[in-house]
Amino acid sequence: MPTKTHQPGVSPEKRKPRYHGWVIARSALLIQVVHSGLVFNSFSLFTYQLQADFGWSNSTFGTAFAANRAESGILGPLQGWMTDKFGPMWVMRCGAMIMSLGFVLFSTIDSVPGFYASYLMIALGSSLAGFLTVTVAIVNWFERKRARALATGQMGFAIGGAAVFAVGMALDEWGWRVTARIAAVIVLVVIIPLSRHFHHHPADLGLHVDGLDPGDDKAVAHATKTEQRNPEPSRSSVHFTASEAMKTKAFWFISLGHASALLVVGASMAHLALFLKGETDLGPMHVSVVVGVLPAVMGVGQLVGGLAGDRYNKRYLTSGAMLGHGLGLLALSQAHGPLLVWVFVVFHGLAWGVRAPLQQALRADYFGATDFGKIMGFSSLIVMLGMMTGPIVAGMVADATGSFRSAFVILAIGATSGAGWFFNARPPRPPHRRRAATDSKT
Repeated sequence: MPTKTHQPGVSPEKRKPRYHGWVIARSALLIQVVHSGLVFNSFSLFTYQLQADFGWSNSTFGTAFAANRAESGILGPLQGWMTDKFGPMWVMRCGAMIMSLGFVLFSTIDSVPGFYASYLMIALGSSLAGFLTVTVAIVNWFERKRARALATGQMGFAIGGAAVFAVGMALDEWGWRVTARIAAVIVLVVIIPLSRHFHHHPADLGLHVDGLDPGDDKAVAHATKTEQRNPEPSRSSVHFTASEAMKTKAFWFISLGHASALLVVGASMAHLALFLKGETDLGPMHVSVVVGVLPAVMGVGQLVGGLAGDRYNKRYLTSGAMLGHGLGLLALSQAHGPLLVWVFVVFHGLAWGVRAPLQQALRADYFGATDFGKIMGFSSLIVMLGMMTGPIVAGMVADATGSFRSAFVILAIGATSGAGWFFNARPPRPPHRRRAATDSKT
């Protein structure tokens, strides 16, 4: 019986193997689904049952959320160094094991100190096996299609929002202790096998960045066509060290723009349901629909950002997204019925989705991939301030005035200012380096 060696009508020479970078991007998507579904978006579901069982205060859970964000930011520089030094594969595996053990410990708690210890362990493992690590891997494998690849990986966050419904059903059916044990198993079964795809560099598999051989002039010329619409560089000719990057305005402007965006993200994640239930005419079912649809709208924004980011100026796109964040939250501050609430969902969700992959792609475009983990890690020290400040300011203003509306106006102004940070984050000049002394004498 004859062996089928190739598809009919397609010569073997024209067939190209699947570029491994896209395997990494799709694996990152699945890993982000786990993080989003089990940790990031399910926190309030677990705390609801914990409060019913133990009667702990809201401030207990608020402190845990803030500590989680602080831990992620403080860990950033060390995690970035570890990822650049040892590669994302091993950092991810260590994180998965810590995260799984954290869920096992969480399933046994009966005190506040035990809750804090287990939740911080989950947060530590989630950070090591999550966003920063997968982002560094994708950046190392892509240049020309970097925005699209990052958007593919981050789509997992939006899909994970839908997975929260499954977590909710598990909590209702089996309770939080059994659900936590199931989560521990899911983390190991999903993340450990997928981690094997996360090779540090294309050269580890004998490949080239973007799957393009620099010696193939025809392929390179074809791939370069899409870059001609973008007046700023989409590929890094100079790779900055972390210390060199931190001396540029672009590093600080991108970090401050990112932090400005997280004022809205943090405040809405922590207080959106409380605001909708207490200060609008929406019923409980309508509130659940709004919270569930928001990640889906974010996913649409990621598709748009990924496609547009490799063709058009990322500074302009991220600046526009920041205006969307501000206008969305401003609409929410005036909402009493569903119309302005859905205006918020559309503006904020699309802005979040467009901005998230492009700000990482912008960093990589400007500073290169060699020290990207460290650069992103140090940036997280600034970025975490936005995620922590948004919920705290909103909560304090609401306690003082009895309403979140004034707080949302204040945070909307802060988010809108982020458009200026991103717009002015122009490409930095290459670092001035002394050339190594060479002996020209014979």
